[in-house]
Amino acid sequence: MSVAMSAAVVALVAPAAAANAAPSGTRVAAGPDTVTTHAGATTAREHHRISAYWTPERMKLAGAMVPEITPVPEDDNTPDDPRPLPANTPDPGAVWTHGGAVEKNVGRLFFTFSDGYDGSCTATVVAGANRSTVITAAHCLRSVGSPSADDTWNHNFYFVPGYRNGTKPLGGFSVEAMATSSRWNADPDTTESSDVAAAGYDTGLLVANPTAGGHPIADVTGSQRIGFGRPVEDAFLHAFGYPNYGLNVPGDPYVGSRMIHCAGTSHPGPKVPLLWGETCDMSAGSSGGPHLADFDTGTGTGTGTVVGVTTTDEELAGGQAPMLYATRLGESAHRLYTWAQSR
Repeated sequence: MSVAMSAAVVALVAPAAAANAAPSGTRVAAGPDTVTTHAGATTAREHHRISAYWTPERMKLAGAMVPEITPVPEDDNTPDDPRPLPANTPDPGAVWTHGGAVEKNVGRLFFTFSDGYDGSCTATVVAGANRSTVITAAHCLRSVGSPSADDTWNHNFYFVPGYRNGTKPLGGFSVEAMATSSRWNADPDTTESSDVAAAGYDTGLLVANPTAGGHPIADVTGSQRIGFGRPVEDAFLHAFGYPNYGLNVPGDPYVGSRMIHCAGTSHPGPKVPLLWGETCDMSAGSSGGPHLADFDTGTGTGTGTVVGVTTTDEELAGGQAPMLYATRLGESAHRLYTWAQSR
């Protein structure tokens, strides 16, 4: 699976964080790991422009390599199941139908690449003092390169919590500011995005703008807990995301219409041991989605602790397909989280 599948879409954000898998032993440049920030929509006018941009059809086609000729996907009307999912039930990939808080604070993160094509990832509202913190993958926000270069950062960021079939059940939120590790400032002539991801720096933090009435996003969606320095090996984790690779490959079952769930025992990647993953068939669009420990599957609950965000599949990290690997949240992620709380 490749992120750079055509010249038209320089970085179709798939779970793989770059066009080429990082070779074993790849290292990113040494030096201090600091926070690199970027401004988003800072005025009401800009928020309204972005909100108007993301029409139902545009959201449904985000991630299509050739949206001009891609059919708008039909709605997924898989019926909800009021029964709770039994605890520790393995799931290689299925529409999440059990409700709970996770349906409100996880959603699709939309954006536009520097070439004008639209993409999407997955993001999660996490608990924090500012009640405005959203976590995703760094490669959903930017490519490697100078943070001041016009084509490094994506734009038109718009987070839709609880996205479902082109609707915004809880509204849509533009992004006031965002941050990644300074490791992403590397020279693109010598460093691939996959190098940075394999080294464990694929975490991005967003600060969402409030509602028109001034309410922070967590007041609308609630939040998931966040934890650093986990998981331990053999921990049972739940992963959520909005894969959409079916827009481009008919054999892929997911087109981004509904939130998909996977669950299983987490193990480090054979080729990239800093990334941990579970058996899961999610594809492009699931990047940035939460991997939750201590997740309560009970109806009406649906909360856990975000301990990682989806980065890649087995192409980069190894293991028997299908696998979905996460960047664990460690010191670098904690540094970004601390920055977000200061906003």
